[in-house]
Amino acid sequence: MSEFNTVSGSAPWPATREAGLQRLQAFLPRAGRHYAAQRNFDHGPDRRDNVSGLSPYLTHRLLGEWEVALAAADSHGTGPAEKFIQEVCWRTYWKGWLEMRPQVWGEYLAELEHDRSQRPARDIGLDKATAGNTGIECFDAWARELVSTGYLHNHARMWFASIWIFTLKLPWTLGADFFYRNLLDGDAASNTLSWRWVAGLQTRGKHYLARPDNIAKYTGDRFPRPTGLNLDAEALEDTGAAPPARLDLPKAAAPADRWGLLLLDHDLMPESMPLPGPAVVAGCSTARLRGAEVSAPVISFSESAVADGVRRCQDHFGLDGSSCKTLSGPEAIADWTRHHRLNTVVCSYVPVGPMRDRLAELRQDLKDQGCHLLEQTRPWDETAWPFATKGFFPFKKKIGTILASVSV
Repeated sequence: MSEFNTVSGSAPWPATREAGLQRLQAFLPRAGRHYAAQRNFDHGPDRRDNVSGLSPYLTHRLLGEWEVALAAADSHGTGPAEKFIQEVCWRTYWKGWLEMRPQVWGEYLAELEHDRSQRPARDIGLDKATAGNTGIECFDAWARELVSTGYLHNHARMWFASIWIFTLKLPWTLGADFFYRNLLDGDAASNTLSWRWVAGLQTRGKHYLARPDNIAKYTGDRFPRPTGLNLDAEALEDTGAAPPARLDLPKAAAPADRWGLLLLDHDLMPESMPLPGPAVVAGCSTARLRGAEVSAPVISFSESAVADGVRRCQDHFGLDGSSCKTLSGPEAIADWTRHHRLNTVVCSYVPVGPMRDRLAELRQDLKDQGCHLLEQTRPWDETAWPFATKGFFPFKKKIGTILASVSV
């Protein structure tokens, strides 16, 4: 039986920190040379022992990138664990890259809205693609797997995006949106920028073409040499991203007397935040902000993860149950602060994405009732993000420095 099943039991990804830690411990023996040699193989949803399956936990920070990377380094050494550590750091890199170029997110949203408005002309092709009914066997299998499980192997994600863009000729934004609404590990930065990379927009002129021999090899001939793929497509054209802007991350500030801790679903590790005890705690899922028709598994995972974070927060700070609650959504935050007469709310720094788009309005709503919103930046992000000025290869040379900053 594979690690995928033995760790997860009946549900592939129980949305708790404890489940994430168990999965990490089960995978660590394979996080070294085994992972480096086997990571590109997609053996199917029932054989995932060559990859960790930790991405949903990292996206919601039920686990921190730093603790996963350091655990791998401690188990194998930084050399043998290099590939695994790099994969963990890709999400950090994407986040930092987008933090310095937030306009790329805005451009994606505008293009997505335009492409949605043109949908009637593409209805048949789009519906077949999302339903897994294109006649391209591998693509259809991945589409169905994504919708039913909320997960795809990273290599399959690249093949899928390539076929979507270059063979089916569907707008890349609609594909990115399809992923974002269905992936348990959906992340505004990694998802958007990965689709841009496949299309040839992220690294200008460099795109990714899914090839039959590559698919056959790395799926163990589950899909032997799929036919009909466009092997001669050119990269999509783009004007190029603006130079990186200077990061202006908030510095930690001491909360005032009557303050509340707000847990959002991008960072659910309150135990590791250097804070005194709050008066009250609220947790809030932002999964529904990903767009219309967000999948039920995505919403369920996010809401369950938030509930787990609130429970751990209650235990960590020794609060009674009446002081800790989960909110129905971001629109309930202002009412929560008003009800508890808070003068300060503290949350972990909110990166570029749907919740960030709403933060200015929330901040003003709180200010109007005499309450200040303070964001705290994680040391990992504060150290790593400034290195994401160019491509990943210059960034990865700094991984040792980043790890050293959190291991002292």
